[in-house]
Amino acid sequence: MMNTRKRLGLYVTVISGALLSSCGEKYTEEVKEEYTLVVNKGGENLGYHPSSGVALLVDNGFAFKDLNKNGSVDAYEDWRLSADERAKDLASQMSIEQIAGLMLYSGHQSIPARPQGYFSGTYNGEPYTEGKTDPSNLTDQQKKFIEEDNLRHVLLTTVKSPEIAAKWNNKLQIFCEGIGLGIPANNSSDPRHGTIARMEYDAAAGGAISMWPSSLGMAATFNPELVEQFGRIASKEYRALGITTALSPQIDIATEPRWARFNGTFGESPKLSAAMAQAYTDGFQSSEDGDWGFESVNAMVKHWPGGGSGEAGRDAHYGAGKFAVYPGNNFDEHMVPFLEGAFKLKGGTGSASAVMPYYTISWNQDVKNHENVGNGYNKYIITDLLRDKYGYDGVVCTDWSVTHEHTVMDNFIDGKPWGLETMTEAELHYKALMAGVDQFGGNNDAKPILDAYQMGIEEHGEEAMRARMEVSAVRLLKNIFRVGVFENPYVLPAETKEFVGQPSFMKAGFDAQVASIVMLKNAENALPVQDKKTVYVPKRYVPASRNFLGMETPESTDYPVNMELVKKYFNVTDSPESADIALVFIQSPSSGIGYSKTDLDAGGNGYFPISLQYGDYTATEAREVSIAGGDPLEDFTNRGYKNKSISTHNATDAELVLTTKKVMKDKPVLTIINTTNPMVFSEIEPYSDAILLSYGVQDQALLEVIAGKAEPSALLPMQMPADMVTVEKQFEDVPFDMTPYTDSAGNTYDFGFGMNWNGIISDERTTKFN
Repeated sequence: MMNTRKRLGLYVTVISGALLSSCGEKYTEEVKEEYTLVVNKGGENLGYHPSSGVALLVDNGFAFKDLNKNGSVDAYEDWRLSADERAKDLASQMSIEQIAGLMLYSGHQSIPARPQGYFSGTYNGEPYTEGKTDPSNLTDQQKKFIEEDNLRHVLLTTVKSPEIAAKWNNKLQIFCEGIGLGIPANNSSDPRHGTIARMEYDAAAGGAISMWPSSLGMAATFNPELVEQFGRIASKEYRALGITTALSPQIDIATEPRWARFNGTFGESPKLSAAMAQAYTDGFQSSEDGDWGFESVNAMVKHWPGGGSGEAGRDAHYGAGKFAVYPGNNFDEHMVPFLEGAFKLKGGTGSASAVMPYYTISWNQDVKNHENVGNGYNKYIITDLLRDKYGYDGVVCTDWSVTHEHTVMDNFIDGKPWGLETMTEAELHYKALMAGVDQFGGNNDAKPILDAYQMGIEEHGEEAMRARMEVSAVRLLKNIFRVGVFENPYVLPAETKEFVGQPSFMKAGFDAQVASIVMLKNAENALPVQDKKTVYVPKRYVPASRNFLGMETPESTDYPVNMELVKKYFNVTDSPESADIALVFIQSPSSGIGYSKTDLDAGGNGYFPISLQYGDYTATEAREVSIAGGDPLEDFTNRGYKNKSISTHNATDAELVLTTKKVMKDKPVLTIINTTNPMVFSEIEPYSDAILLSYGVQDQALLEVIAGKAEPSALLPMQMPADMVTVEKQFEDVPFDMTPYTDSAGNTYDFGFGMNWNGIISDERTTKFN
């Protein structure tokens, strides 16, 4: 199955550093610290490492890498050809084992690997030891899945430093370059530009990576140009780290206010989310000339066809939250950010290069086959809608762990084969493959794909299955060719160290943080606090709790803000009597995942409400019977929780506002809330003279606004509900269907509301997106 176009050039050898060929060279070579750089005059620059065994070939004076070491310039090695031509040639040369490996997306890799736990690994059989193990080395597990399983898509999590990440990338690429067909690694990352709240911002200093507000915070700016700027900066930092695919943006419209992943979205507006999705994807994928290039990073948008309508706010990482429901018959609107945003780019890359379906079962939305299975297994949703109706031909990659075994209802890392829980691992891979999936997230092992291939041969014949596998291989390879890593996958660690988190990038991120802060209330012009006034900051009590990932937070009582920074802006006192104003820093309400095994053990069904208010909540107005239900681990289908009660983990935050108002008497109290979701304000707003809302920013960004060094300009990217009754009565799939809260000044906290020093903001943004 070799491509007849591949034999194009002459083989050349390196003798004492001099390159010999039969025609005039149009290239030069330079030995760098980490690799050899080849500059083709008027062509693509190449990078290779002599230790990998790859040599150069020359055709018409230009240099090419002999990746498969056959002495000829194959079409896939020819940078003059299109990505599509090259991908088809390479796919035709690959064995089924190699294609199966290409369809793998690794589990999470920490650099260096942790000694134990989820991100663990070993080095020559030993765990990582600080001061002994080189943190940039490949683990035993990484070497295995690269060489034995032919895996080439690697997901990075934590890295010790940008410099170490760069060195690790180079070692990985040397390893890949030296085996098989020389296919480079396509490294990827979940979003990694979040903030360290207490870190001081210094305009003249850099950091480990630039820090930006959450996606919800970016949405609050109502400024797609800012989001595109983020994409351009973040993609440059990614490329310096050796990362060529972003597992982002998350563009689900967050129509269900209780959803745990609300803060990863651009809010509940389809129109605003589409604009932000387009800007984000353009920023990541477009090189300096607007097309694909060495500055590009593939964007894997998620989660098709939208996962923001989980019943009662429960999330599909858990068996307890596997169902997305559509009581408002609004399924189509959830696809708007994809169809009008990420799939309709302004730049030359045209469309997001990859898409990830969510775990959820889109309940009763398969109008063709009537399957209630996870989106990654649903042929109607992947092939009939995404591929055929909407013409998308990029990579479809499952979310992580969809093919793993389901054993428990409330564990974040449990398998998620929703609707198909009794299938074997091989059967799950075959089901997804035939539904139209190209790649399997969180799977380092090629065997289940090879088993699925054999199942396909039995049903369709070997020729048909080979063709099916090659279709996915071409899609996957095109994304690697487009970003240039076949030409040069290497980076220079010393340059990475200086480039990533440079001061100009840090400033852009800090400015974006400031621009994302919403002012909701400012009675009697309590803000800004100027002239070095004296402030009182009460300590915040945090009871022990467990977060969305299942990680425990111990009990603590401490200042909720960097007090050394506060002292740079204001005089600070521990005495409310001596203060001019109190600054109360709290978090939005948090009540858990909507499930409790304790209740199940006591004879209940395990399901509870998710509350957006601080005080204890009883769901008297909830549905009697859930819309969706059913799991092999349950002998019932009604997941209802009507009349059950729940307490939030941080009810003490509301108490802190009330207590502070009492001790401050008639002096102003400023409440600063870091929020991840919509919330009920009735418990704290009457006791707050001013309210600022933030979405994961540095303390200093807030202090800039509080002190009047910056003016608030952001707007609410979602409604704030009047109470929990309106939350229970809204439809999970419909935006803007809650009664918003109206405060003591008569202002309604609706989508698009925000204030500056002059009052309510009304500008072109509110007109455009309302």
